[in-house]
Amino acid sequence: MRLPTLTAPMKDESLVMYLSASKKAVGAVLLVDRQGVQTPVYYVSRTLNDPETRYSMMEKLALALIHASRRLCRYFGGHVIHVLTNHNIGNILARPEISGRLEKWAIELDGHNVVFRPRPAIKGQVLVDFLTEVPDDKERECKAMEKAEKQSLEEPWLLYTDGASNEDGAGAGLRLVSPDKHEFTYAIRLEFKSTNNEAEYEAFLAGLCLAIKMGVKNLEADVDSLLVAGQINDQYDAKGDVMALYLEQAKTLLQSFNSFKITHINRSKNKPTDALSKLASTSFQHLVKDVRIEVLKNSSVPYAK
Repeated sequence: MRLPTLTAPMKDESLVMYLSASKKAVGAVLLVDRQGVQTPVYYVSRTLNDPETRYSMMEKLALALIHASRRLCRYFGGHVIHVLTNHNIGNILARPEISGRLEKWAIELDGHNVVFRPRPAIKGQVLVDFLTEVPDDKERECKAMEKAEKQSLEEPWLLYTDGASNEDGAGAGLRLVSPDKHEFTYAIRLEFKSTNNEAEYEAFLAGLCLAIKMGVKNLEADVDSLLVAGQINDQYDAKGDVMALYLEQAKTLLQSFNSFKITHINRSKNKPTDALSKLASTSFQHLVKDVRIEVLKNSSVPYAK
């Protein structure tokens, strides 16, 4: 097979990537799409070692992407990379609890601007053989994983939110928990003046946006604010223009779900999220950038109880 001449991408030009995986190797081709003509920028591939040959096909595709991001870091660092694939790699990586290695890879890819899109029909582009994304005998394996992913997104996810505002500032805390108990936890500092009710709404809106990004279809939210829960459930009126805008935004986002349930929860039952919001609302200007948390399992005093 004769390969076409490689080209160099222009500054800030979006790039396209195809992935390939087989029993013994993975690879990727990076291309630039100019006026509908795809021209290759670079090819990368690698042979799998013995443990890697036993990866699932979905993991092999993710490995192909990781290998490409490491080898082609100069392109990943300065361009949007559109990964064209017929498999839900993006959704799988967004739920890294499936395996430890996927969690590691998801964190690594988070530093790049990678967008996953459905792969269009191949119209005589280069490397037709290469672009056979997955061998036919492994298609069933990938589809089984994608089916499990879809089922998980259909089951209700749990969202816990809390907002806090004090003299130091304001913060929002949220925890999004998947049906298989994997937890996504965020503490968000609000760099603008806000009341406690506004901080509560910011936490709730941030949680909704995260759930939408994760592809959640059914959501059950426990919120710390009686006001937010009451307004969402049409039990309280939104008094004032600001509250009305927050309520409108929340109801707009809720339309993205097939079903949702919003419940007020006492702060005593929402302690982890409450701690996150208070942490985020605290001023850390006196601290260095990195603050490490360590756990002492034993007392520093030998006879202390």
